[in-house]
Amino acid sequence: MKKVFIDGKSGTTGLRIYERLAQRTDIELLTLSDDERRSPEARKRMLNASDIAFLCLPDDAARESVSMIENENTVVLDTSTAHRTNLEWTYGFPELFEDGFEKIAKAKRIAVPGCHAGGFIALVAPLVKAGIISADARLACHSLTGYSGGGKNMIAEYEADEVDALLEAPRQYGIAQHHKHLPEMMAYTGLAKKPAFCPIVGDFYSGMEVTVPLFADQINGTAEQVKAVLKKAYPAGLVYFEENADENGFLSAAKLSAKDKMEISVHGDEDVILLTARYDNLGKGASGAAIECMNIVLGVAPETGLEL
Repeated sequence: MKKVFIDGKSGTTGLRIYERLAQRTDIELLTLSDDERRSPEARKRMLNASDIAFLCLPDDAARESVSMIENENTVVLDTSTAHRTNLEWTYGFPELFEDGFEKIAKAKRIAVPGCHAGGFIALVAPLVKAGIISADARLACHSLTGYSGGGKNMIAEYEADEVDALLEAPRQYGIAQHHKHLPEMMAYTGLAKKPAFCPIVGDFYSGMEVTVPLFADQINGTAEQVKAVLKKAYPAGLVYFEENADENGFLSAAKLSAKDKMEISVHGDEDVILLTARYDNLGKGASGAAIECMNIVLGVAPETGLEL
């Protein structure tokens, strides 16, 4: 039975991974006490005792954990930003590549995608590869997320007994256009120029909706060709294309809250096309994606233990 350790299980992503894995009987979950998890020596011992280690830590702490690992057989799944554009690491979005599942199955170092980045990449990468979107295109993206994406401090702000009135309306952030997901969004789509990225946090716990608008003169093809490429890229599974995905003309960012799959859809007309990905920022946007990668490493069905 494979031994699994979560370094940083008290955080939002780590806690959800722990809750999912604690119910499984096909792995042995290694844990530390609250006092021990603050000890570098104890963490190092667990990291090297594990067959699979999840890193649910800030970037610098994730790099530190990697440096502690001396066991050449330990597979690392990092949910931080630290290694996502490192070419020595395998990107943990198997549906994105023809050999994605095979690469993850063999990998020792896997970088789990960022929540906003995953949806943008899922929408844009197949179209760049197909030549419908030019690598030199200047794109825009807005991404609506639940407040759990901000971690414990933001969750506490939104769930306090007295909530600041400003939190009752959606809030845009990353307005300086230096969001930490931008390098990842460029690296895995093949875009040469960064998109205008507008992340927005709303007063709901979890869920995510990423939209990329395309004008007809920005693409080499038609709306139907755009649909055809995305349908072929995501025929079924945890990432899938959905025709007529709206709810009577609306698209709720909470549709897949608490789920671990991602819905891809196309809306608009021949002049303005809207590419949309909906999923849970803590599901396919974080912990669900990490567990999917673990399942692939273990050689079990990717959806094992996930909420569909």
